[in-house]
Amino acid sequence: MKENYMVCNCMQVSYNKIADALEGHTKFEDVLGLFNAVQAITHCSTGCGGCHDKVLEVISEIMMG
Repeated sequence: MKENYMVCNCMQVSYNKIADALEGHTKFEDVLGLFNAVQAITHCSTGCGGCHDKVLEVISEIMMG
């Protein structure tokens, strides 16, 4: 597993919290759908929104293995 680091500073969402939120999701067809699922659980990218692209990158990285 990749080293844990903070992805969303406003909501204190780490790489590992995003990975945990993706647990149970096995298909990587819709990154925006996965983003919405992660956001509902972690509330990432609901503060300033500056981490939106970073969160998408982390989701892509995790789901692509």
